[in-house]
Amino acid sequence: MRRARKILAAIGGSLALLLAVCALDHQIQLKREEPLFSPFTKMVTVDGAQMSVYTEGRGEHTLVFMPGSGTCSPALDFKALYSQLTGTYQIAVVERFGYGFSDRTNKSRDIRTLLENTRTALAQAELEPPYVLCPHSMSGLEAVYWAQQYPDEVQAIIGLDMSTPAAYEKMTISAPLLRLLQFGGAVGLTRFIPGLSDSAAIQSGALSEDEQDVYRAIFYRRTMTGDMVNEALCVKDNARAVAGGGMPQVPFLLFCSDGSGGTGFSKEDWRAIQAGFAAECWDAQLIELDCGHYIHDFEYERIAAEIKAFLSR
Repeated sequence: MRRARKILAAIGGSLALLLAVCALDHQIQLKREEPLFSPFTKMVTVDGAQMSVYTEGRGEHTLVFMPGSGTCSPALDFKALYSQLTGTYQIAVVERFGYGFSDRTNKSRDIRTLLENTRTALAQAELEPPYVLCPHSMSGLEAVYWAQQYPDEVQAIIGLDMSTPAAYEKMTISAPLLRLLQFGGAVGLTRFIPGLSDSAAIQSGALSEDEQDVYRAIFYRRTMTGDMVNEALCVKDNARAVAGGGMPQVPFLLFCSDGSGGTGFSKEDWRAIQAGFAAECWDAQLIELDCGHYIHDFEYERIAAEIKAFLSR
């Protein structure tokens, strides 16, 4: 037993030293990358903190792109798609607290707070409703809730493989795992996983080399932030709140992936969830795509063409 305790102590000490060295290196790298972490977006004040809103283009419709859970740099993640649309529409990308260039906070992540933060950010950026909402993944809940609470502000919802309340009914959320991932991001363990920062946004080919460097600098600052973790811990309650609000009377254009790359569902189950939601909508068109969850980084040309046709109605 004495020998076992010594071995365990040695292992524990080695791990602690390794983490300390990793954390120190992470801080050094963050300092070096600091010039890259310079907002090219508009910074606005929301609830006493700074929130980032990217805007580009002009047109009859204002398209608001809303990121999925954990998307470190929404303004760059959506570029492949919105760059196809800025010649026709006004586009806006709202980066929630803990994402992109927005501040990290410890504020509530309930669905009403999320929505009011987004609405205030757009107002501060001088973008007036009505909007065409373009939510990806978890933001689908916020978009539907928005149309429930403020129907005059929402012209349509374009779901970019968006999640629905039904998707969270059987999903298990592990708080210890989320906190572990948060710790790993905070001490820089993410730097030691090859290719982890080369997301679908980089793979899309839409980002220049300089933008790729900026994306990676943001990634190491905005991976599993406290705000992202708190969103995930609130998501089942948020889904129930949206499910209880009824189906809003707005047209939907729903793009559906093959379920891979982050949904947590098989192709059959994911598409069944999407089809079930579309069947309940007042007016919905469902388009199935043979690509992963970040569809706007893979099938952006087709999606842009479908959006233009949809909005021309």
